[in-house]
Amino acid sequence: MDTSKRIAIGCDEAAYTLKEELKDFIAWLGFSVEDFGTQQGEKALYPDISFAVAQSVADGKNDLAILCCGTGIGMAITANKVAGIRAAQTHDTYSAERARKSNNAQIASIGARVVGSELAKSIVQAFLNSDFESSRSGAKVDLISHYEEIGCRRPASKKSR
Repeated sequence: MDTSKRIAIGCDEAAYTLKEELKDFIAWLGFSVEDFGTQQGEKALYPDISFAVAQSVADGKNDLAILCCGTGIGMAITANKVAGIRAAQTHDTYSAERARKSNNAQIASIGARVVGSELAKSIVQAFLNSDFESSRSGAKVDLISHYEEIGCRRPASKKSR
């Protein structure tokens, strides 16, 4: 495990308690942790937190990240809007491991209302302990990046034709 990696973490108010437990756990594992909030008692719109965390990874300020909200879904969707980011909703250790090994995901998203804190710790540990297997999955991840670069063009609506 490369404990020199910098880990960002963020949550909305639904996942504050889980974020605090995971932040302490990640530090206990030996990583440096940057907390993007939210803080106790603060309301937060999860897209704001998720975008800031994902941008910090895209900019190289952090190596990997953990996002928490009620389900983990919205955080992952938002993080994936940042160019170059691959965020995966992880609800078990296998999905966390495969997110890193097969997809080179930099962000794991966890639902505080879906998994308990002990499972969440195991998910985080599996995610942080896994490395991308470029020999097996490099071409697939390159293709994902290619599609991101060319973007998605929507066909013109029938009204504008």
